[in-house]
Amino acid sequence: MVEPNRNPFRNPFDAADEARRAIWTMLVERDIAAFLLADWSLVEDDFVAEGFLGIDGRRSSDPDGWRLAFPTLDAYRDEWLRQARDFAEGSYAEDPRAAIFSATTLEDIEIAGTAALVRKKFDGSLRKTDGSVDRMLWQTLYHCRLHEGRWKITGFTGYLPNPMG
Repeated sequence: MVEPNRNPFRNPFDAADEARRAIWTMLVERDIAAFLLADWSLVEDDFVAEGFLGIDGRRSSDPDGWRLAFPTLDAYRDEWLRQARDFAEGSYAEDPRAAIFSATTLEDIEIAGTAALVRKKFDGSLRKTDGSVDRMLWQTLYHCRLHEGRWKITGFTGYLPNPMG
């Protein structure tokens, strides 16, 4: 569960830690803003298209069930847009932006030279006007690289259980 006193809108990395701050901004702040607007153009420059690879963990801790769902960035973009548009059509009883930020934790970034492994976790919910609740409980491991002077996403293994196993 998310720490109750944590400010979900505040970048948790010190200003001197430019790499981690930039990665958090890309994968939390910019990603959420783009998703809520269903506007891929806000995040398209955050990816390296060449060699991009996305794995769908299908909410399973068993890698035998994982699928190569996004062999290209275009395949991932299309699914991202589909999900964002579906979400935009929903009717919510609370502020979706606040709920998504509150559910999101990204505080573990391992950097080795120009590569980074980023752990983004979701644990929260969003109340809908019909009384139902969308549960946000999964995690994603992002593969990032310093590319052309800024941190970008080269792939991910996502839709994993949170916690694993």
